[in-house]
Amino acid sequence: MILSKIHHIAIIVSNYETAKDFYVNKLNFPIIRENYRPERNDWKLDLRVNEYTELEIFAEPDPPKRVNRPEACGLRHLAFCVESVEQTVKELAEVGIDCEPIRVDAYTGKKMTFFQDPDGLPLELHE
Repeated sequence: MILSKIHHIAIIVSNYETAKDFYVNKLNFPIIRENYRPERNDWKLDLRVNEYTELEIFAEPDPPKRVNRPEACGLRHLAFCVESVEQTVKELAEVGIDCEPIRVDAYTGKKMTFFQDPDGLPLELHE
């Protein structure tokens, strides 16, 4: 068995319009598909990360809040590769997104930082 690529990552959000603005208008992920699913009373927004990977954004009515502390099992954070952490932090600041101070990953020796989506999901930038 060979699991060669990640096809998609699914994220449940509390507010469709807020999440769409964040991921599409601020993080610049192109929309592949956008569908309201009446049988589930939710929205499903598919976004292109690269030629292989998509983000699936699900907006459901009243989803349970994410557990941040103490950390729980499951997805801890989502990390994106960037050419320059400094430049990306500047671009995020221009659209109102604050990042943690830039630091160097002790294991990779690469620059990195974190910020959060509107529901508090930690997102990482990593060179």
